Amino acid sequence: MRSHGPLIDSPDFSPRAVRIRVRGQVQGVGFRPFVYRLALELGLSGSVLNDADGVEIEAQGDEAALEALLLRLKKDAPDLARVDEVSAVPAAVLPRHGFAILESRSGHAHTGITPDAATCPACLADVLDPANRRYRYPFTNCTHCGPRYTITRHLPYDRPNTSMARFALCPACRREYDDPLDRRFHAQPNACKACGPRLNLLEKDGQPIRGDDPIAETTSRLRAGQILAIKGIGGFHLMCDARNAEAVARLRQRKQREEKPFAVMLAGIASVAPWAVCGESERQLLE
Repeated sequence: MRSHGPLIDSPDFSPRAVRIRVRGQVQGVGFRPFVYRLALELGLSGSVLNDADGVEIEAQGDEAALEALLLRLKKDAPDLARVDEVSAVPAAVLPRHGFAILESRSGHAHTGITPDAATCPACLADVLDPANRRYRYPFTNCTHCGPRYTITRHLPYDRPNTSMARFALCPACRREYDDPLDRRFHAQPNACKACGPRLNLLEKDGQPIRGDDPIAETTSRLRAGQILAIKGIGGFHLMCDARNAEAVARLRQRKQREEKPFAVMLAGIASVAPWAVCGESERQLLE
């Protein structure tokens, strides 16, 4: 973090105001909601927005709170964020009430977007809970996980600039998106089975395969030795049962990949043990 000395020289000038610039991978990681909650905690007024350079913050309050804000922007940043620079300059004190997340400003991009992130424990718990409205919904995400880079068309990172633009939020998802205390506050890929993308299973000619559970049908076909193409957010995965030698041989023939190893997918660390030795460093990398 760059040091700028006292934010405003006169000790009698209160409240004080600063304009803060945060650069790095700070879009698509819940950074604006993080700033919002931090400002409320510190009793600051002002605003935060995304723009082509990263995140811009206007903050106003007492000097101790402003200094704490500058320190914690980097120290307590969201897990998926990478803060490269925090800088601040004095700004005009204005009649402000509360703290707000403002509409993004566009321009020539000088910031980055974080890579896609694996499902976080909280979202995984939602997916596995029969009482949760996202039970078994495969596109569950929040500000701590989910797609980012591969759904973004251009910056700043806002829903209209992503492939989620065509999916209008249902009332329940909209309430989460608008609630500063919810972990899905301004989560751009936020969705559920009522309003978001859905799974479909298709024959190789593109005709839909009827059934209530595409995942169960997919599992059944893999066990029967079939090869399936699974569309991910960044491309397609060709899949077969790795324990089925005949299916693996057919996939090798079709891919013209006689010797190069295929990736093997397992459910988790416990599933690795029968097939490979996994030490602590390997476990950390895999997780």
